[in-house]
Amino acid sequence: MRTAYSVETVRAAERELMARLPEGTLMRRAAAGLAVACGELLRRVSGARVALLVGSGDNGGDALYAGARLARRGAGVVAVLLSPERAHQGGLAALRTAGGRVSADPLRDIAWADLIVDGIVGIGGRGGLRPEAAQLVHAARESALVVAVDLPSGVDADTGEVGGDAVWADATVTFGAYKPGLLIDPARERAGALRLVDIGLTLPEEADVEALQHADVADLLPRPAAESDKYRRGVVGVVAGSARYPGAAVLAVAGALRGGAGAVRYVGPAADAVLARFPETLVHAGPPDKAGRVQAWVIGPGLGDDPDASADVLEDVLAADVPVLVDADGLRFLTPQQVHARTAATLLTPHAGEAAALLGHGRGEIEAARLRSVRALAAQYGATVLLKGSTTLIADAAGPVRVNPTGTSWLATAGSGDVLSGLTGSLLATGLPARDAASVGAYLHGLAARRVAGPQGAPILASEVAEELGAAWRDVLD
Repeated sequence: MRTAYSVETVRAAERELMARLPEGTLMRRAAAGLAVACGELLRRVSGARVALLVGSGDNGGDALYAGARLARRGAGVVAVLLSPERAHQGGLAALRTAGGRVSADPLRDIAWADLIVDGIVGIGGRGGLRPEAAQLVHAARESALVVAVDLPSGVDADTGEVGGDAVWADATVTFGAYKPGLLIDPARERAGALRLVDIGLTLPEEADVEALQHADVADLLPRPAAESDKYRRGVVGVVAGSARYPGAAVLAVAGALRGGAGAVRYVGPAADAVLARFPETLVHAGPPDKAGRVQAWVIGPGLGDDPDASADVLEDVLAADVPVLVDADGLRFLTPQQVHARTAATLLTPHAGEAAALLGHGRGEIEAARLRSVRALAAQYGATVLLKGSTTLIADAAGPVRVNPTGTSWLATAGSGDVLSGLTGSLLATGLPARDAASVGAYLHGLAARRVAGPQGAPILASEVAEELGAAWRDVLD
């Protein structure tokens, strides 16, 4: 599992370690890892041209010491000092001793470089870059590969928020631990490829943010036992679709059939369309409480615009003492009081627009502050929340927020959320807790989409994603 820790936690671990080590050891460890990563990006260090963007903090010192190492290997290294009087003196002396120099013409030296090292602002920085630094950063992006030291300058390490001008890095070399902002958009897309350098920190067992990997998902996938039958494996109920949106029901059922449950019960007006595509489905005209026993419900995709009918069927589903996933149109009629009154788990799966409506914010606010938003939703509704988007986040009242590492921008297509809801609801019916069901569902969904889009990327259909879920499941187990 990939774990990320807050600035406060990392700083505390650094202080504890520095108290036991000779002065400067931690910075030299970081600089050594940074220099190795830069060398691999350059492929050939001797004769390469490297420009260091050096701020006043420890990140600037890391960059200077790494630059000294590269200079000793034959690179031409120049340091652009944004605050000359506050530059790290030990790092600056090491660079000069190794043959590096201080820039007298920053824009020229940036244009001259093959590789630019961003050591402007460290993990404690807040807000965007100052105008002088922003000018250099814009020039850097146009001229060479950019490597960020610990995180791209100008992004918020704890939240992934970007409050102004910030570095766009091709790679980020981070020290000791991943920081939440490196895993969460909009900062994540600015970080490029990530490399973690171990500098010996001792960190708490519980992280602030975590991202499942293949092995973690494989451990969570439900597997039928020898004595299992379709009912013991779990039955998921799906309330979806309408006369206007029958396809939503078909897609939600498509996902549900591939989520590990033994059977899918469909309730709603699109039964003919569902049966035509999936004769395995058990259908019922409704209401949900008359449809038969289920271990979890999915409600919302394509319910339509009839507020009375949608509110009534939502109330019926929420009254069941089983986990309930609420998505799409179901979210429009949901209140925090309804969720707080339940004893079984509730999982909400909004996209940014739906989350904005639930919180009373603008969509842009949600997208700019995804971590803050998903935590606020989980707290306000007392539910597990899967916030869909460029980085899908899962939060509940306790434990780290989970970041889904799979997916592709091609998933921004009609019906993909319906497939995810059905898939995740099916995982709920197998007995997975809401947090795990959401995490596994998002992971498989994203992995299936990548398979459909291919390595170069191409337009995909939601139905194709559903069809590829079995292959994604097998990939995780291989």
